Amino acid sequence: MPGTTIIRARVAHTPRDPFATSDALETFDDGAVAFDQAGTILATGPHAAVAEAHPAAETLDRRDCVLLPGLIDTHVHFPQIPVIGAMGLELLDWLAQRTLPEEAKMADLDHATKAARRFTRLLARNGTTSALVFGSHFPHAQHALFEAADASGLRIASGLVVSDRNLRPELEVTPDEAYEHSRVLIDRWHGHGRLRYAVTPRFSVSASEPMLAASKALLDETAGALFTSHVNESVGEIAFVKELFPDARDYVATYEDAGLLTARSVLAHNVHVSDDELARLAHAHTAVAHCPSSNAFLSSGIFPMARHVEHGVRFGMGTDVGAGTGLSMLKEGLVAYHVQMVRDQGHMLGPAHLLYLATAAGAKALNLGDMAGDLTPGKQADLVLIKPPLDGTLEAVLEEAPDWDAALGAIFTLAREEAIAETRVAGEVVWSRVREA
Repeated sequence: MPGTTIIRARVAHTPRDPFATSDALETFDDGAVAFDQAGTILATGPHAAVAEAHPAAETLDRRDCVLLPGLIDTHVHFPQIPVIGAMGLELLDWLAQRTLPEEAKMADLDHATKAARRFTRLLARNGTTSALVFGSHFPHAQHALFEAADASGLRIASGLVVSDRNLRPELEVTPDEAYEHSRVLIDRWHGHGRLRYAVTPRFSVSASEPMLAASKALLDETAGALFTSHVNESVGEIAFVKELFPDARDYVATYEDAGLLTARSVLAHNVHVSDDELARLAHAHTAVAHCPSSNAFLSSGIFPMARHVEHGVRFGMGTDVGAGTGLSMLKEGLVAYHVQMVRDQGHMLGPAHLLYLATAAGAKALNLGDMAGDLTPGKQADLVLIKPPLDGTLEAVLEEAPDWDAALGAIFTLAREEAIAETRVAGEVVWSRVREA
């Protein structure tokens, strides 16, 4: 087929759910992915078979790379890059002392524009092709993020962060103002290119019942939009929410009572969660963003993964920068592995689980499962090429890896930003180490 491209590499993806089946991982030692001019995958399999089926295709020889589906970040904060590494604080103190003052700087448009361009560039450099992004409290800064995201070629869902209490005064607005500012952003950006809008009250600590009602109105009016916020992150936060919503049965109910638990909703963290809350999240088909490095960094707790699996709650992974320790979803997979191995409610994880959580699970959580997350024909060619740095530890381990479990284990353990050779969305290069050099 004219315009077809084949990338030849070592290929791995998880077209099936490893939490449900033992044969989720599909790999090809000398593999290939073929895609057309529109970026639609035509074939994934052994290189010989793919090349034979597409004899007119242009072949890019990347046999020195491992090709994976593009990484999908289900929870990351656009303004918070500068607070990565702010140690020694738990959630509410971390917000008050370090994070909210940094977010207030987004009032300056030049600062916001520079931050937005840097943020989207760093996502692509880390192999992230899709992300659900907590935006800014300032409409002009949110416009800047959408402009940068549109130029980047990434799949980004984001929205104005709205709050009307318990933050810094410059970060608060009335529910009517939140609705009006969000409506302008939705009309301009939702559905534009690869962008979607995400209705984003910061959390129930800072969003009153009228603010949550305004969020519900926006979600109802905007087909295909997402809803995102935080839930059950820390013990102190949960106690504060109980004071603010005395009639709510629990933290999840603050969103549930507002009509905001839907299949388009993604709630971050959910560390300290009851079985009743899990049952209601599953019933609503609401997804959770699991952020392991952030939960450890802020001493919030460890995600009860086994209970989420048992209750059938959908979850992907998020870096949660800036409490998270970087934008690498590969690093996030390693931290998830670490923390799940040391708790009673943890889930025994293997490389297939980590690959699934970093790719296909995130796609499903963000309602992108029909177009991204794995390399099945018919989906978009969102992919990342990983090349070990010359003479480094990752190269040494991969040269001796006896099988794909060992190879993927090494990648999640050792590969970071410097190992990302190329990131593509719908077949288009959105970042390349060669081009940047």
